[in-house]
Amino acid sequence: PSCDGLGEDSQFSEDLVISDPGLSIYQDCLRPSGWGAKHGIWGKTALEALAAYDGVELNRPWEQLPEAFRRRVLYGAGREKILYTMRRRNRLVRFKKRFEGVIPNCRRRLFETSSEAVRAEMRTYQRRRPCGSCGGSRLRLEARQVFIAEHNLPALTAFCVADALAALQRVTLSGHRAAVAERILKEVVNRLQFLDSVGLGYLTLARAAATLSGGEAQRIRLATQIGSALTGVLYVLDEPSIGLHQRDNRRLLGSLQRLRDIGNTVIVVEHDAETMRAADRIIDLGPGAGIHGGQLVAEGTAKEICAHPDSLTGAYLSGRVRIDQPSRGRVGTGQVLRLRGARGNNLKSVDVELPLGRFIAVTGVSGSGKSTLVRQTLERALRAHLGHEGDKKLPCAHDGIDGLEHIDKLVPISQAPIGRTPRSNPATYTGLFGSIRDLFAALPEAKVRGYKPGRFSFNVKGGRCETCRGGGVLRIEMHFLADIFVTCETCRGRRYNRETLEVLYRGKSIADLLDLSILEARQLLEAFPKICRKLDTLIDVGLAYMALGQAATTLSGGEAQRIKLAKELSKRSTGRTLYILDEPTTGLHFDDIRKLLAVLHRLTDEGNTVLVIEHNLDVIASADHLIDLGPEGGDLGGEVVAVGSPAEVAAQPQSYTGQWLKPYLEALR
Repeated sequence: PSCDGLGEDSQFSEDLVISDPGLSIYQDCLRPSGWGAKHGIWGKTALEALAAYDGVELNRPWEQLPEAFRRRVLYGAGREKILYTMRRRNRLVRFKKRFEGVIPNCRRRLFETSSEAVRAEMRTYQRRRPCGSCGGSRLRLEARQVFIAEHNLPALTAFCVADALAALQRVTLSGHRAAVAERILKEVVNRLQFLDSVGLGYLTLARAAATLSGGEAQRIRLATQIGSALTGVLYVLDEPSIGLHQRDNRRLLGSLQRLRDIGNTVIVVEHDAETMRAADRIIDLGPGAGIHGGQLVAEGTAKEICAHPDSLTGAYLSGRVRIDQPSRGRVGTGQVLRLRGARGNNLKSVDVELPLGRFIAVTGVSGSGKSTLVRQTLERALRAHLGHEGDKKLPCAHDGIDGLEHIDKLVPISQAPIGRTPRSNPATYTGLFGSIRDLFAALPEAKVRGYKPGRFSFNVKGGRCETCRGGGVLRIEMHFLADIFVTCETCRGRRYNRETLEVLYRGKSIADLLDLSILEARQLLEAFPKICRKLDTLIDVGLAYMALGQAATTLSGGEAQRIKLAKELSKRSTGRTLYILDEPTTGLHFDDIRKLLAVLHRLTDEGNTVLVIEHNLDVIASADHLIDLGPEGGDLGGEVVAVGSPAEVAAQPQSYTGQWLKPYLEALR
């Protein structure tokens, strides 16, 4: 009942309430509005009254204030009444009042306010933590007292799939127990076996669905279908190999082939070479992307595709075209970022050194601890050190990080959408749209009409279509179903009113410009270096085909990640930046990977450090330094198996990554 079965609750965190322990209260070390010298008279008066009562000076840094006083500031002074002195209507007023405390005040404002802005601010000072009553188990005490084979339900769901399968296979039933539970136990064991067969043996049964990758969620659905044993079904899978190590990918292919063998048809959208070779038939589309594609280039077996002269896929698949590997002359800056004692999730208190100024790849089988090490430990710790806003979650347990002084900027690039609504697009996200609006406002026709840059924004009144409010689409609520979007009948999806669309640059309105591909827009706007510089970065990461105004909701995860990368590329590099990318090759063709690697190596050549979590052998082989985790996933992983150059890791027989990397490197010679 304390957490309503969620297993965790939100609690106000001291380190989020305090902005900088090195600042004093007068310098606004207390972040919540209403407290401190700059946040209004009441908070300042209350703090001064408490300080006078306790005999403490408020101009001292927070970390130097007495511990007891700091606790009273944060959590209140209990039932004691403090003497307050305030000036009202030009006279001093004295009265006694209890001191509420910063955190109780925030908690009360969160529940009592009617302002969504205040509520949103208060939530930024909270962190999700395990429920104090159930310890994160989600169940009340009585339900936790039921045991099967010495395990209660929270203990059993804390196992990974493989361990739970082994535990339940050891359960023996007889007599009336067998009559009651035998069929149930058999069904549970079968379902666990299906999950294990698609490479998910490392997943914890209690893992929150929101923390699953797209590939993991897709394979869970696939396991359900394998268990149904239906025939005559058409299965369509979109890149099931996402997040899979080559070893686990082979098990997935075996599951797909079993679906085929019992009488089903399996269609897979995929870029993985091994999946293509295992397919009975390949349909290759192209020849390019976006407006340059959409044609059937080749069709047939893998052998026929490899022999087709017009198929770019076949050229890479056959080895006629390869991704160039860089020379191994990059030595880096000589400095090291050292993460000590990382023990979050399944990590076994590992120590990892990251040589700065180099291209580093973190590899390992699925579930070996890569994301825990990089995203949940290193990235979160660096965010906190550099004062980044955004992710307020605490880093996973670790002893410390040495060498933080060598990093002055962190750029984490994930596959999260660049926007949640159709209003967001590549032009708005990269900052291009501001320059484009300035260009249209500077045209003679716009000046005659008195149009300012705001006239060409579809987010403010004036130039936008008021029927759809500049969205180009109308949202229709479907109540119990997902909302749908339909094209606006007034502007026909062009976002602007008729008068705004009459302002033309080289025969193109601003709506026409947003409909152009990035490459076409680059050719049209070649006279404007500031705009072209940002367009060039989008082209460099392989997005020349994308419409400049394409809605963010229609972008794939890989496209969103490359747009974020392009945005960072358009900024000035410090030479001491750490870029973190999580599987940047997701959704990329061989040729797109070649373009992406060129960009990442360019960033590294400027003295920055690029850290990627990756399974793709083209990326792994081109890295300067590898950190291979394993040896298995889940509880059997979380250790550093091999470290070094690709050749050094390939020589390690205990490394699964090395076993796949060795023949790849030999083929390059």
